Amino acid sequence: MTDHSKASNEPSVFPLRALMLLATAVFVSVTAEFMPTGLLPQIAEGLAVSEAQVGLLVTIFAATVVLTAMGLSILTRRYSRKSLVITALIVMALSNVVAAIAPSFAVMVGARILGGLSHGLFFALANAYAAYLVPRERLGRAVAILTAGGTMAFVLGVPLGTALGNAFGWRLAFVALAVIILALAFALMVTLPGVSREVALSTGEIALPMRRDPTLPLVLVAAVIVILVLAGQNTFYVYIAPYLIDVAGFGGQGVAGVLFLYGGAGAIGVVLAGVLGDRFPKGSLIGMLLVATVSMAMLGFRGYGEIWVVTMVMVWAAAFGGIPALLQLRLLRAASVRLRDFGSAVLVTAFNLGIGGGALIGALLYDPLGVQALGYAGASGFAIAVLVAVVADRIELSRVPSPNAQRG
Repeated sequence: MTDHSKASNEPSVFPLRALMLLATAVFVSVTAEFMPTGLLPQIAEGLAVSEAQVGLLVTIFAATVVLTAMGLSILTRRYSRKSLVITALIVMALSNVVAAIAPSFAVMVGARILGGLSHGLFFALANAYAAYLVPRERLGRAVAILTAGGTMAFVLGVPLGTALGNAFGWRLAFVALAVIILALAFALMVTLPGVSREVALSTGEIALPMRRDPTLPLVLVAAVIVILVLAGQNTFYVYIAPYLIDVAGFGGQGVAGVLFLYGGAGAIGVVLAGVLGDRFPKGSLIGMLLVATVSMAMLGFRGYGEIWVVTMVMVWAAAFGGIPALLQLRLLRAASVRLRDFGSAVLVTAFNLGIGGGALIGALLYDPLGVQALGYAGASGFAIAVLVAVVADRIELSRVPSPNAQRG
């Protein structure tokens, strides 16, 4: 079943309420994904397993997203986008209820797999929904609002979930998430406009299968850039705490303060992406990638004081904070209408591959090279992403652009 209703907004009306609700749902979904990281000891004690086993719950969640997001996008392509958003959120709430009442680690693993299934589908739908709700020239602002939900989850969501679990127990923390997700599902049921994703064809034109869609190479290039960027980011960021302690000389409270500043600077980056994305969609992405490359590499040098380290961390955070929105914008501008949902699923998969791959690269390099070298390794990922983006843009400009391709 396909949505035949058009989005309720006219081009002159920006659907802020619907986008804010979607962004809030993204915020809660990301918070749910990483909830176990802040409650490892409590969950381990409650399920009588080791903390290392509990840590695998995040890996299981992410692996489920990687393995199922694209497949679910293809299987559900004929169904109502709005109905799928609501259904995915309801299943996500159910997964948190199962996690809250899990009597054993095996049941908890099942809950996380269910959560990963719903998370991957929801993220793909939410990312593409912005392109259905707003005209092309306002897509950057809409994408920035959605991306802010995920960014703020890392800044506020996970710490708030941890505080809630410490105060009332980890099981009630999962129950609270389930209640919030159900409330958001109801609010979106009332507020979210239905959208049409049918592709208008010229007389005599035959619809092409997705594999022959002329915009598919652009989508795949965007996915490669995403993997490179997220791998570079997480090669270093996952190990930022030992870097700040062992290399920069910060204490425990100092590390918390630097990470708080990192989050604030990242939020500024999201705002910058919203402002610059519509006017300079490709130039702003390459510019932020270059800034992130240089600032991360500079953190690899010894001999600078704490002020220098904090400054470079904030510059890096501000640059990276806007990059996910600009990457998503690049993909949505490149993809044809029929490829938007699949492209968004590719994006979700690429993000999770980059996150997991970067953490693995960092782990492999940590002991032989030391934590300081991870800054150089991470910067290398960003630098390669810049090269891929520049070459892809040059090739695209040398060809006749498709209706959905963004020049310049």
